[in-house]
Amino acid sequence: MRVAVLSGGRSSEHEVSLRSGAAVAAGLREAGHEAVEVTIDRDGSWRAEGGPVRLEPGGGLLGADVAFPALHGPFGEDGSVQGLLEWLDVPYVGSDVLASAICMDKLTLKRLLAAHGVPQVEFTAVEGDEWRERCAQLGLPLWVKPSRLGSSVGISRVDSLDELEEAVELARRHDPRVIVEASAHGREIECSLLGDEEPLASPPGEIVTEAEWYDFEAKYTAGGMELRVPAQLPEETAARVRELAVEVFRLAGCSGLARCDFFVEPDGRVLVNEINTMPGFTATSVYAKLLEADGISYPDLCDRLVALALARHRRTRSHRF
Repeated sequence: MRVAVLSGGRSSEHEVSLRSGAAVAAGLREAGHEAVEVTIDRDGSWRAEGGPVRLEPGGGLLGADVAFPALHGPFGEDGSVQGLLEWLDVPYVGSDVLASAICMDKLTLKRLLAAHGVPQVEFTAVEGDEWRERCAQLGLPLWVKPSRLGSSVGISRVDSLDELEEAVELARRHDPRVIVEASAHGREIECSLLGDEEPLASPPGEIVTEAEWYDFEAKYTAGGMELRVPAQLPEETAARVRELAVEVFRLAGCSGLARCDFFVEPDGRVLVNEINTMPGFTATSVYAKLLEADGISYPDLCDRLVALALARHRRTRSHRF
């Protein structure tokens, strides 16, 4: 297949996306595909093969059979580019417009999970007149986050309610929607998912870091964290992680791939943290390493995702509005 690999983008995760895109292109080539690397600059312009990319309704994308949007954060992982690819009628890897938007917005996702009784960390939105009182009821420390951003950008730990206003203002520099979460005391566990209606859930892995918390530096600096696969968990706890990962994937309407993140509390409770529809995607990223532990190599993973994208596109063509 001729695969257009999209990377870069307008978000603060631009550089991370470039790394993901380069790795995906290499993996696709190793799997026997032709990869066309498309760079989306910070100003939103598209470039490929030495020149600008023209986008026309129904006109496809550089003659590609399928697109692989290795984009992270706003304007890439939030349904924006997915909508554009729908407009171009190009099959694409990953979740559709709605699922991408739901999972990108922490508040929307957590409200959906709460409606279905999924166990998760307590939270509140910074909205209305009583948000400060609601925050106080969550206890300390608190975590203040932009609702629609990834890679731990704009997040603050609040150890005193006197620090709350400053933390909210920092988050608002990135997103007017702000979420405040109670602190979890458990181990950080992650699970990768691959598929559509019946997704494969990987063995859970544990994130271990010397940093105070799993921030941007710990995620993207060499040696900043250690991934232990499989996580040393009781069999029933590992099974619960995988069960919840699949449940969240389905509730949010995800497809293709996702990585679901959890806290396993000292008392054994498993709490959902979030789900990422396009997690970091290099060969050494957590998503790929967890599936590698299940016997799926990086080139095979890229190949499977292309096949899933094409199959979904065939299924949905008969349901166009």
